[in-house]
Amino acid sequence: MSQPATPSRPTPAVPVRRRGVCLVISAPSGAGKSTIANALRASEPQLLHSVSVTTRQPRPGESDGVHYHFRSMDEFKRMAETGEMLEWATVFGRGYGTPRAPVEQALADGRDMVFDIDWQGHRQIREALPDDVISLFVLPPSIEELERRLNGRASDEADEIARRMQAARDEISHWNEFDHVIINSDLDQAIAEARAVLVAARLERHRQVGLIDLVASFGV
Repeated sequence: MSQPATPSRPTPAVPVRRRGVCLVISAPSGAGKSTIANALRASEPQLLHSVSVTTRQPRPGESDGVHYHFRSMDEFKRMAETGEMLEWATVFGRGYGTPRAPVEQALADGRDMVFDIDWQGHRQIREALPDDVISLFVLPPSIEELERRLNGRASDEADEIARRMQAARDEISHWNEFDHVIINSDLDQAIAEARAVLVAARLERHRQVGLIDLVASFGV
């Protein structure tokens, strides 16, 4: 016997398209922001990867425009000064930043982007795109657990661990600048909660272009 046909999904009476979302995830080192961001990228087809600009030299196997946009420090400074980057920073003499044009194009096309960056990068992106940023801060379950995770990464000297812990505390002090906060006690649950934040952001009224016309077509 033939299977019954699957009912077609009704289309809205008035087209409604969606503007993309910039999901910014920040956390102290060891709290799991990169793991959560990578899990979202792997499972969410609408999430695009932002190729960063850097002034460091390419490593073996890295390609320009694929892994990074490799630029000189002079070119990097010019891009920062002319507003061609949404956020940027110099770390240990090397520049890193997010080019503006690809992000704005993705948002206009209804595509989403996720960034795992620090609180300073979050401030810069929110200032540049105030209506498009949804931010999420990831906390460890305790400072003791965070220290255990950092100790497990490498055999650093005690003073290096102390430096990392102070940097973590400095990052945590900015937790209340973010829209949402999750506690990463269980990684699977933390990923699910981050996905819930992303889904809710996609459904915000101002992000659904044409929604007003659709509701008006109901005679409301």
